[in-house]
Amino acid sequence: MLQVEPWMMLSFSALIFLIGLVGLICRRNVIVILMCIEIMLNAVNLTFVTFSHVLQDMGGQLSVFFIIVVAAAESSVGLGLIIAMFRTLRTVDTDEIQMLKE
Repeated sequence: MLQVEPWMMLSFSALIFLIGLVGLICRRNVIVILMCIEIMLNAVNLTFVTFSHVLQDMGGQLSVFFIIVVAAAESSVGLGLIIAMFRTLRTVDTDEIQMLKE
């Protein structure tokens, strides 16, 4: 079985998190922003699983389960809000959305 060092997993997790953060900051499409948040949550999940494996503790894996449940709920609610905004405004661009300012 292939053994991967914990520092490699943590480096990979940090890289994934940075990719999600750059996408979150640079993109203007709300759907892409939600996908970047999901990428960042998956990077955090990978970090929790790595520390759980290194420390021989199930707490990290339990946390990952709850994060996945919350992420699924966040995605469904966020997608519903995006569909409602698109039906009203005909755009999902964050620069064009100014509903809260009125």
